[in-house]
Amino acid sequence: MIEAIRQRARELGFEVCRVTTAAPPASAPHFQNWLAQGRHGEMAWLERNAARRTDPQRVLPGARSILCLAASYGEALPPDTPPGGHGVIARYARHRDYHEVLAGLLAELAGFLDELGGAGARSLWYTDTGPVLERDLAERAGIGFIGKHTNLVSRQFGNWILLAEIITTLELPPDPPEPNRCGTCMRCLKACPTQAITAPFQLDARRCISYLTIELKGPIPLELRPAIGRRIFGCDDCLAACPWNRFAAAGNLMQLHARPDLTGPDLVELLALDDAGFKRRFAGTPLLRCKRRGLLRNVCVALGNVGDPAALAALERAARDPEPLISEHARWAIGQILERGRQP
Repeated sequence: MIEAIRQRARELGFEVCRVTTAAPPASAPHFQNWLAQGRHGEMAWLERNAARRTDPQRVLPGARSILCLAASYGEALPPDTPPGGHGVIARYARHRDYHEVLAGLLAELAGFLDELGGAGARSLWYTDTGPVLERDLAERAGIGFIGKHTNLVSRQFGNWILLAEIITTLELPPDPPEPNRCGTCMRCLKACPTQAITAPFQLDARRCISYLTIELKGPIPLELRPAIGRRIFGCDDCLAACPWNRFAAAGNLMQLHARPDLTGPDLVELLALDDAGFKRRFAGTPLLRCKRRGLLRNVCVALGNVGDPAALAALERAARDPEPLISEHARWAIGQILERGRQP
């Protein structure tokens, strides 16, 4: 049965398909402690669903196995972001929204599992959308190991993988876990622009650029704005620093949904988007998640860091935007550019 499942997963486009039990992850206490320290910031849903995240039986009573899947978004030669006034978008987001890409495939595979199981079989699927500790489960299933940056690292696909799970009442033979292979390497910690990785395997999301540019809904703290650089949606620095990427094979599935226009968009042009224009420009992509107010907030910060006087007119218009979040960050950016102009 398991080989038929793996074959169907490959046919659907998943690069990896492995199995673990439906037992709670051994890391559950560490997750609870992380929440207790408030390191999840404003991501309140993590706390609301904490009990379910730490026990798959609370998600699907009678669950016996969890199918763990991975789709790579790695490229053989990833394009470089143009220099100067161009924004940097995390690699995973330079594609059609992976939730949309993977949803139909996961639904089809879950249906296949239920057919194999017969009457009474039941499966639930998730891709970064449900109350599961997916990295912990993927490590236990042997897809990869959790690195010191707290992300999953695959020996086959490096750091460039999207995860998905199907919790099922079928009993399937579990695969062996992947041992940690970080060794003494500390490159990811050194690469983090905001020192969000406070120690090996410990992340303070409140300092992470991915959190600041996507999850945070309010103003970006003043002391962290300069470290954001040109990043306007997410950050890849700790992932890109990992030496396991040298062995990473390119993925296939997500490349069918690549959005080349999201490699280095012009910051000043983005600042001119109204709400309708924002929705048209980023329809079907992960960037819709942070809404116009969040993206233009990020664009203002980026221009404050790398912009020149040519960007001042656009920022002055943004400073009059009826959205306070945008106008405040635009005024900050203007001040940064003017300050640089006064320096000898």
